[in-house]
Amino acid sequence: MTISEAGTTAVRPGRQRTPPEPGDALSAAWSDYLTAARQLDGLRRDAAIAASEQARTVQAARDELVAVRTHLAAQEAQLCEQGVPPISLKPTPPELSEATRSMSGGPGAVLAALREARRRAYGVDDILAARGLSRVAHWPPRPRNLLVYGPLGLLVPLLLIAIYLAAGTGPVTILALVVGLPGPAVAFGAGWLAVGRLFPSHPGQRVERTARFGALTCLIPAVVATAGILLAMLAT
Repeated sequence: MTISEAGTTAVRPGRQRTPPEPGDALSAAWSDYLTAARQLDGLRRDAAIAASEQARTVQAARDELVAVRTHLAAQEAQLCEQGVPPISLKPTPPELSEATRSMSGGPGAVLAALREARRRAYGVDDILAARGLSRVAHWPPRPRNLLVYGPLGLLVPLLLIAIYLAAGTGPVTILALVVGLPGPAVAFGAGWLAVGRLFPSHPGQRVERTARFGALTCLIPAVVATAGILLAMLAT
């Protein structure tokens, strides 16, 4: 090897990684910037939505608190007029501690607790009002409504049976059967209205009229009575 060849060999560069082109580096930086900006915008939106929902919950809890306080103040005055000692209407320390623990979950838990308190306060109204069917109003919907639909559903069948026993198998009984055909529908409509008047719901709630149960209660006695009368007429 000559000196010139050795020199040429010494200065020949090895294989190295080429640095990225300026355009590629700028594109990568721009892509990273856009990704970070999108993430930041998403976080900002999530934070804004969470703050808005929390603000609505806090406002709803404040409104609920005012309504509950007003309601309880009226009930307290009514109970005091009826001779209940005022000291017995104040919460005890254990009750206050339990209420504090139940509302430690934030505005949502406070709102839920206030709504439950309002529901119970309306339940107390039914007792204090001492209306005619106040106790029955707290029964389950079907047994309670049966007291309305049942008598109305039996009215037409009993009337048809009485006419058949009095008139026998004649045109009067046939006319009564024809006239009594819409009887179940009329009984159901009257029962539907009566349930709403006798067992009104609390504000924001629907009346439990148990429409399907009421329709069957009014229909079945009429069908049984009509079928029995027709069989008796055919047998004679």
